[in-house]
Amino acid sequence: MFDVLPSIVTALTGSLAAPTLPAFSTAFLAGMALSLSLIMAIGPQNAHLLRMGLSRQHLWLTVVVCVIADMALIAVGVIGLGQLGQLSDRLYGALLGATVLVLLIYGWQAARRFWEGFWRGFKVPAQEVDRANQTVSRRQAVTAALTFSWLNPHAWIDTAVLIGGASLAYQADARTGFGVGAMVGSLIWFVAFGALAWWMGKRLGQTSIWRWMDGLVAIMMWAIAATIALDVVS
Repeated sequence: MFDVLPSIVTALTGSLAAPTLPAFSTAFLAGMALSLSLIMAIGPQNAHLLRMGLSRQHLWLTVVVCVIADMALIAVGVIGLGQLGQLSDRLYGALLGATVLVLLIYGWQAARRFWEGFWRGFKVPAQEVDRANQTVSRRQAVTAALTFSWLNPHAWIDTAVLIGGASLAYQADARTGFGVGAMVGSLIWFVAFGALAWWMGKRLGQTSIWRWMDGLVAIMMWAIAATIALDVVS
C-alpha cells in the first residue's frame, strides 16, 4: 500500500510544484494539506475536544496537549515509519482491526448517551447535570487528551503511518518541510476547532445539546469504522 503513497501525494500536489517555489515550500504546503485533510473528520480526539469546549473546562490546555501529541506522532511517522517505507500486511491489518474496534466502542458509548436522552425527551435529570458540571482537574484533562491522542489506533494510522509513508515522496530537506507543514496543519486545525468549541460552549450551554452531538459523533464513528472494515475485506 505504502509503495503508492508517494506517487499519490505527488499527483495531488503536483500543481503546487511551480518552478518559483523551492522544494521545501512545496513539501511544506503538501504536508499541511494532507494533515488537514486527515484530521478534519470527527474522530475520538476531536469529539473529546468538542465536549471539553461545551463544558468550558480546560479547553485550551486540551488544545495544547492535542497539538503536542499530534506533532509527536507526525515526527514518529516522518522520521521513523517513513524511513521504513512500509509495514507488514499483518501489522497493518492489526492496526486497522484495532481502529475499527475502538471506533465501534466509542460510537456505541455516544449512541447510548443519545438514546438515553431521546427516551427522556432530552430532559436531563438534575443529577446528570451535576455530573456534567463536575470540575475536571488539569491532570485529568491532560490524561484524557493523551489517551485519545496516543491510545487511538486511528490516530496512529492517519497521523504517523499515512503521513510518514507520504513523506517518502520527498528527499532530505524537502521531507523535513513536509513534516513541518503537517505539524502546522495540525496546529491550525486544533486552534480553529478549539475556538469553535469555545464559541459553541458560550452559546450552547444547555446540557441537552450534548445529546445531539453524541448522536452525530456515533454516526461518524460507525461510518468511519464501516469504511475501514470494508477496505480490509476488499
